[in-house]
Amino acid sequence: MKINVFKEIIFKTARSGGKGGQNVNKVESMVEGNFHVGNSTLLDEAQKEMIQNKLAGKINSMGFLQTRSQVHRSQLENKAEVIKKINAYIERALKKERKRVPTKPTKSSKEKRIDSKKRTGEIKDGRKKLRFLD
Repeated sequence: MKINVFKEIIFKTARSGGKGGQNVNKVESMVEGNFHVGNSTLLDEAQKEMIQNKLAGKINSMGFLQTRSQVHRSQLENKAEVIKKINAYIERALKKERKRVPTKPTKSSKEKRIDSKKRTGEIKDGRKKLRFLD
């Protein structure tokens, strides 16, 4: 399911940390994106509930899904990176999980398991002290 939440993201910019010299010191290239899950008009109630459950660790106490990017030197590239991250989070949260189909062990695997248990038992029997009957 493709949902582009670009219109509902609130962007903030700041100066990036780390190396970069003059560019880092004077240009606000770090971008932080905030997406309010509860107030979204693009998502229905079931989707909002699913996102809030699955992304509980990424959503802050005010209900915002927050991400930031400062990997690129330009603000526009970092903004695109934030949009990509938020869209990926939402797509992953809305993806339905497949039910696990339990499998049965094969006959040969059961036999191998029993054989290995017998071998282990024989090894342990060999460690016992021998007691001679008088």
